[in-house]
Amino acid sequence: MKKRKNYFRIIWLLAGFLAMGIGAVGAVLPVLPTTPFLLLASFCLAKGSERFHRWFTGTKLYKKHLESFVKNRSMTLRTKFSLLIPASCMLVLALLAMPNYYGRLFIVFLIIFKYVYFFTKIKTVPAGYRLENGAE
Repeated sequence: MKKRKNYFRIIWLLAGFLAMGIGAVGAVLPVLPTTPFLLLASFCLAKGSERFHRWFTGTKLYKKHLESFVKNRSMTLRTKFSLLIPASCMLVLALLAMPNYYGRLFIVFLIIFKYVYFFTKIKTVPAGYRLENGAE
């Protein structure tokens, strides 16, 4: 049983590092969303290893893109749109491909819900917003 647990830890770590790599590429390429991949990396690394999770939360990448969200449930307007726009484009493609009227209606509902949630439940902070501990 212990051997099986080690396999799962390795899988979590691999998934975490893969997500972190994709998130790092997304920080440079505007087409690829950064924040969801970094959130996934944080989750996977926490499941895989406490030590790697502590290391990840200390990186500049984490501090720049996730720390304000994790601590204050807030994001900059740019971060919000970098998440919303690619996801909306994918949903619009699904909408165009969907032959079913109810399916299209559901996709429209998802798009609207996504924007309403991001702008009513997640606080928008200015770029360069400083947290309590001095990190941006």
